[in-house]
Amino acid sequence: MKQIIKTEKAPAAIGPYNQAVKVGNMLFLSGQIPLIPSQGVLVEGDITAQTEQVMANIGEVLMAAGANYENVVKTTCFLSDLGNFKSFNEVYAKYFTTNAPARSTVEVSKLPMGALVEVECVAIL
Repeated sequence: MKQIIKTEKAPAAIGPYNQAVKVGNMLFLSGQIPLIPSQGVLVEGDITAQTEQVMANIGEVLMAAGANYENVVKTTCFLSDLGNFKSFNEVYAKYFTTNAPARSTVEVSKLPMGALVEVECVAIL
């Protein structure tokens, strides 16, 4: 059975999708960009500030499903510039300190609202 997961502590969807969907013990999180949940605008700053906001948003969606970063088994990371890879990794590593998930990271030409980073993930509950 499919269950929709949503929280006001993370940005509302800006399109026809949900923050996350739970199916059995699997949780699929939609990509998060660095939106400030209460304002619906991008956080100001560089890749470090934007990655911090993305990871905070992911944390809120995970929490709404009764999970945390330890439950994440796969992430897909989209960067508008792979030149930001090192700075992105420095922030990302703070959230996955043990048993990091599998991951793909790709450079894309553009992200919604001009974001520098977007991260989606899959978790096991």
